[in-house]
Amino acid sequence: MHETDVIVIGGGTGGYSTALRAAALGLEVVLAERDLVGGTCLHRGCIPSKAMLHAAELVDGIAEARERWGVKATLDSIDWGALTATRDDIVSRNHRGVEGHLSHAGVRVVRGSAALTDARSVRVESGAEAGTRWRARRGIVLATGSRPRTLPGLEPDGDRVVTSDDALFAPGLPGAVLVLGGGAIGVEYASLHRSMGAEVTLVEAAERLLPLEDAEVSRHLTRGLKKRGIDVQTGARLEGARTAADGVRAVVRTARGELRELRTDRLLVAVGRVPVTDGLGLEAAGLSTDARGFVVPADWSRLETAVPGVHVVGDLLPPPSLGLAHASFAEGLLVAETLAGLTPGPVDYAAVPRVTYSSPQTASVGLSEAEARERGHAVRVNSMPLTAVAKGMVHGQGGVVKVVAEEGGRVLGVHLVGPHVSEMIAESQLTVGWDAEAADVARHIHPHPTLSEAVGEVMLSLAGRGLHQQ
Repeated sequence: MHETDVIVIGGGTGGYSTALRAAALGLEVVLAERDLVGGTCLHRGCIPSKAMLHAAELVDGIAEARERWGVKATLDSIDWGALTATRDDIVSRNHRGVEGHLSHAGVRVVRGSAALTDARSVRVESGAEAGTRWRARRGIVLATGSRPRTLPGLEPDGDRVVTSDDALFAPGLPGAVLVLGGGAIGVEYASLHRSMGAEVTLVEAAERLLPLEDAEVSRHLTRGLKKRGIDVQTGARLEGARTAADGVRAVVRTARGELRELRTDRLLVAVGRVPVTDGLGLEAAGLSTDARGFVVPADWSRLETAVPGVHVVGDLLPPPSLGLAHASFAEGLLVAETLAGLTPGPVDYAAVPRVTYSSPQTASVGLSEAEARERGHAVRVNSMPLTAVAKGMVHGQGGVVKVVAEEGGRVLGVHLVGPHVSEMIAESQLTVGWDAEAADVARHIHPHPTLSEAVGEVMLSLAGRGLHQQ
């Protein structure tokens, strides 16, 4: 049996960030990955989907140039092969970068699946090193990620009924698509397909899109998507669907109880993700999952399970972890530093930004207005449309800035809808994470003309110093 300090099972964002930080702290690290390092985010999620959404933004820009700015531009066609080749090149270069970082750090990457044999040991189950056993002197980190959730009776076939994984790498564009699920993934794919010319129906069982976000964010997002021609059906359910040679026949029950029959080329199931723990050997280490399939830490400050020395990061974690790549980076750093004998602070999940990269985008951090009131805060809320600042008028997409604060106190949450707000939220993450007050932010000078000055104006108003908003 071979020995090392730390064994990481899973090479996605949570796994490789743990490995890199542990190695930087002088620990000997073995990382087992059965697919490709970088995981879902790099190969099937964050990076390729955002590359596609950037291409969609360029397509939308051609229409805006023609219809709003008098630029006589036309879109003759979309070279799907060239578009996807660019996407794949971006993914490939990122993948090589991660591989290079791991190699430079001295992390030994084992190409194959691995399973726990006890609380300190693993066995490589596949690949060139199958049968090899490793023992960890410091600890084992579980980072095997998640996969798309499916629904009984609606199994993906990769053609007509697809998951987000399938849709991303489809050989061509559908003329019409029904997206089932109005969370971040469903909204992004609805937006992407609409930009590329598809007729889109978006069905969400909850009363609003992005049900975990602030209600005002949902309203503005829904308004923006409908303005783009997306048929948004909230409070609605898919009653049934069957595939045929020419597409999918679906029946949707609307919020009013009416049955609508839809014919679509593709049905995209985007109803969340589930943790991947099959074949991980949890039982051998004395571990189990909860009813939802998550591995629950016994100590959240160390992300350590009930079995000492076994830690968990990323999509295997239940809420309050958020299943976001940037949260898993923070979790990986925390666990690596813990295993190195340091005492890092816990991950502040309330201050983790959340972004949906649709058109319009949404970005938020901290508590929604409803959450703040439910927790007993005396709340003061202020909001303003992005078009109240000159740069918002230039972009012409609408949107809103909303700030939730304690009466006379700290900022509890910031919520944005509009163009490029994903690039604006980091400032507000610092505001919420550092328990700053609106008056603190109001002292900072935001550049003009920018979209970010809308955040500054709302903070000025909350501090009683508003220029354009009293």
